[in-house]
Amino acid sequence: MENDNPQHLKILILTVAHGASHQRASNALRTALVETHPEVKVEVVDALDRCTRWFRAYYNSYEIPLKYWPGLWRWIENYQDRKGATSPGWLNRRGARPLFKFINEFDPDIVVATEVGICELAALHKRESGARYRLAGLELMDFHPSWVQPEVDLFIATHEDLAAELVAAGAPAPKVVTTGQPIQPVFITPPTLDSARIKLGLDLEIPMLLILFGGAGLGKPKRVLKEIKKLDKPFQVVFIAGRNRRMEKEIRKHGRGLAHCCVLGWVDNMHEWMAAASLLLSKPGGSTLTEGFCCGLPMLAYDPHPGNEVKTCGWIEKWKVGLWIKRAEELAPTLERLLDYPEELAQLREHALGLARPRAAYDAAEAIVKLAPIARQASTSSG
Repeated sequence: MENDNPQHLKILILTVAHGASHQRASNALRTALVETHPEVKVEVVDALDRCTRWFRAYYNSYEIPLKYWPGLWRWIENYQDRKGATSPGWLNRRGARPLFKFINEFDPDIVVATEVGICELAALHKRESGARYRLAGLELMDFHPSWVQPEVDLFIATHEDLAAELVAAGAPAPKVVTTGQPIQPVFITPPTLDSARIKLGLDLEIPMLLILFGGAGLGKPKRVLKEIKKLDKPFQVVFIAGRNRRMEKEIRKHGRGLAHCCVLGWVDNMHEWMAAASLLLSKPGGSTLTEGFCCGLPMLAYDPHPGNEVKTCGWIEKWKVGLWIKRAEELAPTLERLLDYPEELAQLREHALGLARPRAAYDAAEAIVKLAPIARQASTSSG
């Protein structure tokens, strides 16, 4: 590695396709890096695409217990936390050989891992190959003790509370920075509520409930529909089903009879829908939550996955940026109360705006680029 010239600096961002948060954060980070440092080469790579086929199948098998046996997945995550690893080292070593070869060929100065298991793979490669790149772990509201690897040179946290958890798990405090979760620049100055509603053709006077099911469209829409049909107050509701066309059709079918109801699939203007909403009902994904902060949008967290999403529900209530709906039967009464007492909703909006970090991608980019002189010094000394 001979990258003494800043123009030759190479940054590799390793991500995964699970949900949408990892890719959205990775792309936002790349956008910020390229915009602020156009001389730097930045590449975002799905790390699992560079692993063996059987390892990808193993890695993605978490979806089975998550969908059909949540209690088992909860036990698995607790076991991983106790062991301090998401997978055995020998398994990672064999399954990630093509990835390790790719990293060697790319020859990065800095590697950024946006998912805990991928951070473990990068740390393993760095440890066993003697590679001199600097490794940054970008924690996206998904704390695991496994983030804390001695090969990690920078830990990027989404909130001070999660930064404290990293330090408590053994991460050196000087290596931990809190920037927020990288999000796209459109959230830096989102439209006002009125302008967004006018553009989207929504009523300016009636409260709007935005219901999301994630990029993959996971959830139980019939249970949600059953509850919101109990509301007596006037409201308008927008469902966004992501890429799940079957769910989109299901919501259209069972949502008939709801006044002011709009059902959408994948959208590219989420910042406008969030800006137009009075309240968000969603699984507590990291990107959804942090994007909502920038729009002052409180979240009703519902149907979280076992493990980190449940932990996120706890953060939501601690930070007073929303409420955790633990049972479907709580949804209608909670909505009724918030519609009856708008001052409570206004307080949640104020707290959400207080946690907004619209320039998180740029702050994270600067923290990462600061590793460059260290990386080049290490490269020079090794040469």
